[in-house]
Amino acid sequence: MKKRILIPLMAGLALLWACKGKGRAEYEAINNSSSADSAKIDSAATTQPKLVKTADISFKVKNVQQTAERISALTVSCNGMVVHHQMTSTSERSQDIRISHDSVMRVTSFNTIANMTVKIPQAKLEDFMNQVGRMGIYINNRRMDITDKSLEYLSSQLKLKNRAELVAQQKKGQVIIKKPENVLLLKDDMVDEQINNLGINNAVKNSVVTLSFYQSNAINKEIIANDDPSAYNLPLLKRMAMAIENGWEVFVDVIVGLTNLWVFLLAGAGVWMVIRYYRNKKSVAMVKA
Repeated sequence: MKKRILIPLMAGLALLWACKGKGRAEYEAINNSSSADSAKIDSAATTQPKLVKTADISFKVKNVQQTAERISALTVSCNGMVVHHQMTSTSERSQDIRISHDSVMRVTSFNTIANMTVKIPQAKLEDFMNQVGRMGIYINNRRMDITDKSLEYLSSQLKLKNRAELVAQQKKGQVIIKKPENVLLLKDDMVDEQINNLGINNAVKNSVVTLSFYQSNAINKEIIANDDPSAYNLPLLKRMAMAIENGWEVFVDVIVGLTNLWVFLLAGAGVWMVIRYYRNKKSVAMVKA
């Protein structure tokens, strides 16, 4: 009887001990995994900080064209690259001064501005900004910003590693992903994280500098043809001679036109004579009466 009671009791204790052992093993596995992740984060956090520097400067110069050429040359010497360059000239006022009957001198006041965007190696950014600042008459605005992308880079790096481990486990059959499109989405996410980290590395390596410069209004003079048709009239005497000649031609045309109407003139003369004859005859009859 005692043996019957003792056997189930020992079996229950063994089962309880096994469950405790299994739970402890799972706890240790989770704890080890968490410790490993923490170790990875701590290890990654000790990498070099990802500091992104951007700058912009606005200044006045003597000559926009020459300054743009100097900035381009300076950018090349710093192993940088010009990624945007735009120069615009706007006419403020214009006046035409007549210098002959067919020519005028056009005087134009215009304003010229330029905008440039360049990429400069971060180590040479300060020197570049100082040299550009010395090109201007005075500086309207100069600014430099530093953005720390370390945590964003670390987040992308850890996500990429986790996704890579999951894909590796899926290839080995340790993890089963039922929908193939989920595998494709996972790989696309890995590409996005890689591109994001490449973008951060490029932004850390090369600083983006925005430059805006302008000059005082300039005057441009040019001799151009007079575009007013009334300025090309002939002299007075020549115009009078042409008027007399045109009048004679008109008179001749009238005579020729009347000559073409000789039949109508003859018929009109006949009608007039008949009417006159009857009037005279009527007058004579009235006198006799």
